[in-house]
Order: sequence, then C-alpha cells, then structure tokens
Amino acid sequence: MPGVSAYSAIGASLDIVRLFKSAHWIVQSVMIGLAIMFVICLYIIVYKTLFVRRAASESERFTDAFWKSRDIEQIYKQAQALRNSPISQMFVAGYTELAKLASDEALKGDREGNLANIERALRRAQNVETGKLESAIAFLATTGSAAPFIGLFGTVVGILFAFVEISEASGAATLKVVGPHIAEALFATAIGLVAAIPAVMAYNYFQRRIKVLRNEMETFQHDYLNIIKRHFLR
Repeated sequence: MPGVSAYSAIGASLDIVRLFKSAHWIVQSVMIGLAIMFVICLYIIVYKTLFVRRAASESERFTDAFWKSRDIEQIYKQAQALRNSPISQMFVAGYTELAKLASDEALKGDREGNLANIERALRRAQNVETGKLESAIAFLATTGSAAPFIGLFGTVVGILFAFVEISEASGAATLKVVGPHIAEALFATAIGLVAAIPAVMAYNYFQRRIKVLRNEMETFQHDYLNIIKRHFLR
C-alpha cells in the first residue's frame, strides 16, 4: 500500500540519534536538559501517585476506625499503624497534646487555653502533612510551563545556526539541504512538549487529589475539636 510505504520511509528517515548528533551543541544541551526533566517528572509521577493513593487509602481506613471505636487508646494504636495517613498523624498530634495537658496540673482548669493548644497542634500537623503531599509537585508545574519554551529556544537557536551554515555552503539551498537542519531544530521543541504534557496532566491530577485530602483534614480537625470539647475539656 502506498500510504504504508510512505510512513515507513518517514520512520526510516526520522533517526532520533542522527538528529541529536547532527544538531548544534547548544541544541544538544537543550535536548539533554529536557530529557533529564522528563525522566525526573516520570519518577515524581510514579512516586507521588503511590504516595497519594496510600495516603488516601489509609486515611479512609483510619476515619472508619475513628468513628467506629469508642476507645481512644485503641484509636491511637490504629493511628500509629497507619503512618501514611495525614489524618491519623493529625490525631496523633492532638492526642499527644491532650495527654500533655492532662498530666499538667497547672493547666487542667484552663479550658479555652487547652483547646487552643490542641488546635495549634492539629494545625501544625496539618501543615506538615500538607507539605509532604505537595513536595516535588512544584517541579511538575515548572516543567509543564517552562519545557515548551526551553524547547522553542533550542529550535530557534538550531534554525539560526542552520541558516548560517546554509548561507556559507556552496550550491543552491534546496529543500533536501535545508530540511535536515530544520528537522534537527524542531526536534528540540518536540522533546519539550513530550516533557511538558505529562507534567501538566500529572500536576492537575495531584492538585485535585491533594485538595480532597486537605478538605478531609479540615473536616477532621473540626470534628476532633468538637469531641474534645464535649468529652475531655468540660
């Protein structure tokens, strides 16, 4: 079939190694940098996907145990076993602060002050857990926004040097002569898009998942403080 043979010819002529070796050293540097960014993004995507899913799964398990159990010591043991859950770590922080207040005789009568201390402990734990969830996510955003422009820079530089070489070469500048140089330059933009597209998609995905977890942490904080008010700080 003519179409198949045409695509085969294009594939044979599109030799990635040859395009890289024939490019100017500045364009090569851009390609290498973009390739490194792409590899780092892949690692972050895989790692954060597993991390966020584990955090969501363990948070769901802890929330179920929290509402089903009436023994705070048993809940504390469950929280220690589910260390990847941001909600369980908030509970541990609140429980630890509550235990300190219960053991301090001078603070037992200060209901409002004790509640404020527990709330600060929960807020600190929430900030720490949010930082863990959001770590390395910024690199995806940076790659998604910067990689296309870095690739475009490589393309502009490649085309610039290509025209300089063509102007210095003897003979007519036919498409057969100009085409390979343009292809080498455009390859940098292609790598930039390959690095940027999955980074943007992953960034948006993680932002949505982290927002859900943050909302769950906020809800748990309010519920936990209400329980503390009713049962422990009367």
